[in-house]
Amino acid sequence: MYTTGTICAVSTAQGPGAIALIRVSGPETIQLCDSLISLSGNRKLSLQKAGTIHFGRFFDGDTLIDEVLVSVFRSPRSYSGEDTAEITCHGSPYIQQRILETLIQHGARLAKPGEFTLRAFINGKLDLSQAEGVADLIASGSEAAHRLAINQMRGGFSTEISNLRHELLQFISLIELELDFSEEDVEFANREQLYDLLDKIERLLRKLIKSFSYGNAIKNGIPVAIVGRTNAGKSTLLNCLLKEEKAIVSEIAGTTRDYIEDTIVLEGINFRFIDTAGLRKTTDEIEAIGIERALKKYNEAHIVIIIIDAKDRVDEILKSLEFLKAEPANHKQLIFAINKVDTVLNPEALVKDLKNQIGIDAQYISISAKKNINIDKLEERLVKIVQNQKPVETDVIVTNVRHFEALQKSHTAIVRVIEGLDNKLSGDLLSMDIREVLHYLGEITGEITTDEILGNIFKNFCIGK
Repeated sequence: MYTTGTICAVSTAQGPGAIALIRVSGPETIQLCDSLISLSGNRKLSLQKAGTIHFGRFFDGDTLIDEVLVSVFRSPRSYSGEDTAEITCHGSPYIQQRILETLIQHGARLAKPGEFTLRAFINGKLDLSQAEGVADLIASGSEAAHRLAINQMRGGFSTEISNLRHELLQFISLIELELDFSEEDVEFANREQLYDLLDKIERLLRKLIKSFSYGNAIKNGIPVAIVGRTNAGKSTLLNCLLKEEKAIVSEIAGTTRDYIEDTIVLEGINFRFIDTAGLRKTTDEIEAIGIERALKKYNEAHIVIIIIDAKDRVDEILKSLEFLKAEPANHKQLIFAINKVDTVLNPEALVKDLKNQIGIDAQYISISAKKNINIDKLEERLVKIVQNQKPVETDVIVTNVRHFEALQKSHTAIVRVIEGLDNKLSGDLLSMDIREVLHYLGEITGEITTDEILGNIFKNFCIGK
């Protein structure tokens, strides 16, 4: 990836708006802007203090492009660690394009995706994990995702990993020092202290790995599958939760042939609701594909709402739940929603009876999606389930797949080191395994990295960040 020269890009969203911001960063930034922006009072931008904003006019030759505000940041006290200027202009796409074209004609080049943040990483303004936190912060669509991204961007995760590496580095230095005195049979690294440290690191890595399931779901939205028999009210419930007519509702069985998905935010948590095709035996080829996809979504979901029609006979209900034997819950949270309770005389007695008959450890609730009965209680239970799933063992939550994979590899290597200590392996073999742990932990923060890793991370950033 290119990391030299002066770069520029629009940092605000595409399209027209009241204002737009164009960021310029690199060694020639101040001189370039000085040649194109005329400040009031014939002042020079190069003579202005860092951290100041100035009114001026942006020219392309003798042609006035726009009246702008330009902010000045000087190395190393800028986002990228380089001399930086941020030009705020009117939000016309034409004006934005003309300013960019003029900057490029006079020596700048268009920034690549994430290049400003890449330069911040290279210049030591943030580590790789924090850089990924920036991308997560921009993409955060809920309070919970925002909170996790802020913690990562501020270095909460990096600090944990760096502390582990620092302690391990001290021990590996002592072990490798022993190799220089192998003929004298000396031991600089206390094996009991090393074992205690490795045990502590192994337990922490296990907790971080375990937290990924929760963190990844918060980041991408909690998948909630709505399954059940045809005409049980799945699409009606989806519409009720979304408060819009998203799914077609009909008395005709098998109306939903494919899954329908949409998101809502409850108590700061993003939920992805998936309405699926009704589960039943069918000879209709297209409906059968829909049912197959419904079971797939059931398997992928963290929470499953199983809709039961309160008017159905108990034997029909139990028959409709046979799919649970073939597709076990596997740590999923199940909610049995007894729907259409407005059509029966004693809904609470019915729920109690069904709970005894079904005999599955799950949550049971009586609702009417059509009449909006107890939907608020269903939402409360969904939020409660997610809150209860939050790991309590650690304040740091892993949300990134790359971090998760590196932690898994680190854990495998640390287990090998512990086994090596138990089997009294020589210091050179222990050193090799400890170095592998250090390598994978270093990949997370960027202390050890490659162009391929950087390319994979920053290609997903937006241009201008």
